[in-house]
Amino acid sequence: MFEWIASPEAWVALGTLIALEVVLGIDNIVFISILVGKLPEEQRNKGRQLGLALAMLARLGLLFSIVWVMGLVEPIFTILGQEISGRDIILIVGGLFLLAKSTHEIHASLEVMEDGQSSKGYSSFASVIAQIAVIDIVFSLDSVITAVGLVDHVSIMVIAILVSVTVMLLAAKPIGNFVDDNPTVKMLALSFLILIGVTLIAEGFEAHVPKGYIYFAMAFSFAVEMLNIRVRKKKKSHALHLNKPIKEDES
Repeated sequence: MFEWIASPEAWVALGTLIALEVVLGIDNIVFISILVGKLPEEQRNKGRQLGLALAMLARLGLLFSIVWVMGLVEPIFTILGQEISGRDIILIVGGLFLLAKSTHEIHASLEVMEDGQSSKGYSSFASVIAQIAVIDIVFSLDSVITAVGLVDHVSIMVIAILVSVTVMLLAAKPIGNFVDDNPTVKMLALSFLILIGVTLIAEGFEAHVPKGYIYFAMAFSFAVEMLNIRVRKKKKSHALHLNKPIKEDES
């Protein structure tokens, strides 16, 4: 089972797979962070941990069902000359779910901004976990198929999944807090999810979209937003600095 330990190529494959699994898990973290933000403060950390635990179980469950997973690429039926497999159905349904959920969240955020209300209603814990479980299956499918296509040893795949989920678990809370503290970042993240949803639907119809382009666009947009946040903080600090002498004069 662990005969690959003496093989340098296997270790390179393990490192590469861990990196890929972490990158593929970023989408999962963003989605979980946004959903967990709908929970009361005291339930959010529990929601993150349970959501990522479900993500790990989904990945491992699919991994140990390799025969079934690989069978998902076999065509089930044809629509207008387009062959549709089980994997395609899951990707299309998952993409539609992301589009609907992200659009709903953007609409809700804009309504709060227009009404000028800072208070928000909370979702039930069971509802949030159920939504996380649904999308975990979609993201896990892509992750497992990537793992199966890259390495031959199941033990390497298991280690890569466990390490990547551990990294996701450590990063989930800081990312979640950052998204909650910056409304514009949350809007950007929701836009990313719409982009991912469209990509999933496209891949479901066999229209391959290179992941590199998607991640570059997301990274570039995020970098621009980081600059905007820095500029806003400087302006706010400068405004407070200008107002301070005025207040002292008035006193």
